[in-house]
Amino acid sequence: MTTSNNRTADHPIDVSFLNRWSPRAFTQETIPEATLLTFFEAARWAPSSYNSQPWRFAYARRDTEHWTQFLGFLNEFNRSWAQHSAAIVIVLSKNTFTPPGGTAEVPATTHSFDSGAAWAYLALQASLSGWHAHGMAGIEHDKIRQGLAVPDAYSIEAGVAIGRAGDKNSLPEPLRAREVPSPRKPLAEIAAEGRLVL
Repeated sequence: MTTSNNRTADHPIDVSFLNRWSPRAFTQETIPEATLLTFFEAARWAPSSYNSQPWRFAYARRDTEHWTQFLGFLNEFNRSWAQHSAAIVIVLSKNTFTPPGGTAEVPATTHSFDSGAAWAYLALQASLSGWHAHGMAGIEHDKIRQGLAVPDAYSIEAGVAIGRAGDKNSLPEPLRAREVPSPRKPLAEIAAEGRLVL
């Protein structure tokens, strides 16, 4: 077993996985673009089907000209706490690709799966660098598609707030109790040899 960050893994793993978590309280610290680009560099090295690399990242940093627009891409609940983050990232994926040796675009059936791997790499690199990344499903898809002129061949996957962890007392009262690293289901509930765990 491995224990860190008030979490215990059932089997030995690197503590980096236990130390990474998704806070909502942030310090309002700005992030240097070079630091943020390091997180995207880690994401760039994620595995993907046919090495198609379908992931795309659009972002705005706090105190820059695009900040207000990107905050507007979040639903009201997420905006209430993500407004204190250092960067907002919109994760997209290209849902077609040209196979090796091919000449035409075909559906990329794993584009979301592959982009999820890239997001995980980004989140882990952020954690290793002393920052935190919080993924969000609560985003305004229509506003994003229009605001970023997203073509039909791209899917809007999620939003991400990145920042330095802050004081949980800065959050609205209902969120304060949730501002701790979350547990996970037991491994036996998600993986089994020769059968599907339902």
